[in-house]
Amino acid sequence: MEFDPSITTLAAVIQIAVAPVFLLAGIAGFLNVMSGRLGRIVDRARVIERKAAILQDDARLPAVQYELRTLWRRIKIINWSIGMCTASGLMVCSVVVCLFIADFWHLPMDQVIVVMFVLALLLLISALVLFLKEVQLATRILQKGRSFIDD
Repeated sequence: MEFDPSITTLAAVIQIAVAPVFLLAGIAGFLNVMSGRLGRIVDRARVIERKAAILQDDARLPAVQYELRTLWRRIKIINWSIGMCTASGLMVCSVVVCLFIADFWHLPMDQVIVVMFVLALLLLISALVLFLKEVQLATRILQKGRSFIDD
C-alpha cells in the first residue's frame, strides 16, 4: 500500500477543526438553556395576561401590568440572545467548512478564517451579555414581587 499524504493532511485538518466543534457543542448547550427559559417566560406571560384581563378595576392591576411589560422585555432580550448565539454557531460552522475548503483547494483563507472565528466569539459574547441582562430583569421582577408580599 502506498503512503498517501492527502490522508495525513486531512487528519491534520480534522485535528484543527476539533476545537471549533467543541465550541459549537457548548453553544448548542447554551441555546438549549435559553430556549427553555424562553418557554417558561412565554408561559408566565400567558398566565399574567389572563390575570390582567380578570383584574380590570383591581388595585393590583398596575403591578400585574408592570410584570407583563417586564416579561415581554425579557422575551425580546432572550430572543436577541438566541439570535446572537445562533449566528455565533453558524460562524463556527463556517470556520470549519473554510478550514476544509482552504486545505482541499489550497486557498489562502487564513484571514477569512480568523475574522469569522473572532466574529463568532464576539457574537457569543453579545449573547452572553444579553442573557445576563435577561437574568437581571428576572431577578428584579422577583424582588419587586417580594416587596408586594412583605407589605
